[in-house]
Amino acid sequence: MTSKVMDLIYWKDMERTGMMFTGLVVGLLALFQLSIITVVSTLSLAIICFTISVRIYYKLLHVLQLGDGVHPFQSYLDLDISLSGEEAQHYVQRAIVLSCSAADTLRNLIFVGNLFNSLKFLLLMYLVTFLGNLCNGLTLLIIGVIAVFSVPLFYTRHQDKVDSCFVAVLARIDNIKDFLHRLVQGGGPPLDPTPGGAKPKAH
Repeated sequence: MTSKVMDLIYWKDMERTGMMFTGLVVGLLALFQLSIITVVSTLSLAIICFTISVRIYYKLLHVLQLGDGVHPFQSYLDLDISLSGEEAQHYVQRAIVLSCSAADTLRNLIFVGNLFNSLKFLLLMYLVTFLGNLCNGLTLLIIGVIAVFSVPLFYTRHQDKVDSCFVAVLARIDNIKDFLHRLVQGGGPPLDPTPGGAKPKAH
């Protein structure tokens, strides 16, 4: 399943990925004008009309002895999507662990378990308020879908340039983090322009 998802993301099968990408984007854009119930029902109706038409067409070909009578969607019907008891238990336990970890992290941020992390969370939420004024969640979801189908492919084709830019950004972030750490701790030596910044000497 993971390999099939990666093939879709990296456009290994252009036709299948194009259909998936177009369907997702068009469906999300439709939500701007229609309710989710209308979109889901209309999409389901279109899919079932298509599959029934194809099934009847293949059946007619078989009756007229122009086809071998193979079910056109047999490969999808043969897909094994069941989970064993151990696999289901593993995924449930993993979901519980992730949920507890997220709740613990959120608790520490809200109740200031670490002042620096809480300040970063405060800044992030402040920036999110500006993002909320610019667009809604549906717009972000559409952008996310487009990014999933475009960013990995762009990265594989321009990996060297992207990596060099990423290293420069990380160096600048390290400088800012060092400055904020010294500011929270009551000052320190001035910010060093070198990548990563100069660390205060231990006394």
